[in-house]
Amino acid sequence: QVQLVESGGGLVQPGGSLRLSCAASGSIFSINAMGWYRQAPGKQRELVATITSGGSTNYADSVKGRFTISRDNAKNTMYLQMNSLKPEDTAVYYCNYRARYGSSWGPTYWGQGTQVTVSS
Repeated sequence: QVQLVESGGGLVQPGGSLRLSCAASGSIFSINAMGWYRQAPGKQRELVATITSGGSTNYADSVKGRFTISRDNAKNTMYLQMNSLKPEDTAVYYCNYRARYGSSWGPTYWGQGTQVTVSS
């Protein structure tokens, strides 16, 4: 089992910045991928960014150039630095984790989410 706890959400004005954190604990496998997803009211959950244990990253087009995903493997913690925030970034942000075993993936674990609201 893996437990994920997000933090760092809040209310910010358009153009502002926030930094989200996701702390993982439990049975963490060294080869894995973690990611940030978000879900706005009335919309489906969507990918924001992902990062592997090796440092490879992937971003949704809507956040490229504004958001930066990173991780500290020693602390089993992932981050999302969000700059130039827009009202359309308002959503509940979730982190996830899954381990890589050879050519297959283990189950996906999710955090409880943290609310990000961008409004003046």
